[in-house]
Amino acid sequence: MGNGMKVLGFGVLGLVAMQMFPVQRTNPPPDRPLAIQDPMVSDIVERACADCHSHDTVWPWYSRIAPVSWWVVDHVEEGREHLNFSTWGTQPPDRQEHKLEEVVEYVENREMPLRSYVAGHPEARITDAERESLVDWANDLRAQLRGSGEADLREPGDDEDEGRR
Repeated sequence: MGNGMKVLGFGVLGLVAMQMFPVQRTNPPPDRPLAIQDPMVSDIVERACADCHSHDTVWPWYSRIAPVSWWVVDHVEEGREHLNFSTWGTQPPDRQEHKLEEVVEYVENREMPLRSYVAGHPEARITDAERESLVDWANDLRAQLRGSGEADLREPGDDEDEGRR
């Protein structure tokens, strides 16, 4: 057996061994999620943000194959830690306002959505007009939060006891 075949064999064996260390892909139930009333902004967030910044992650096939699965799960966990639309209503208004400030900054600076994400999810690419709509929406919501101290971000018809979903 040549050296090339040995290297290939060890590589395959290594990939098989990696599968013995799976990572948990989770989509917990939402806890007072952000209700986005603007259909265009809702579409942008769903296409370009939700996989990493909500509990509505669509786990692609490659998220089941190590070592890529390790990277994908870590990426989603980190995204949810920084901004999670599924737990939006559990955050105090000052934190919500700060997160919206970061949304504006990252979107305006074209840091979000991540290029690595868009490369594998071309539907997540957002146009300049969509980028502007997202920034305007975030700034409007920030103004609401600053103006009232707390914005009512629940769906119409929800009462205080039903705010959790």
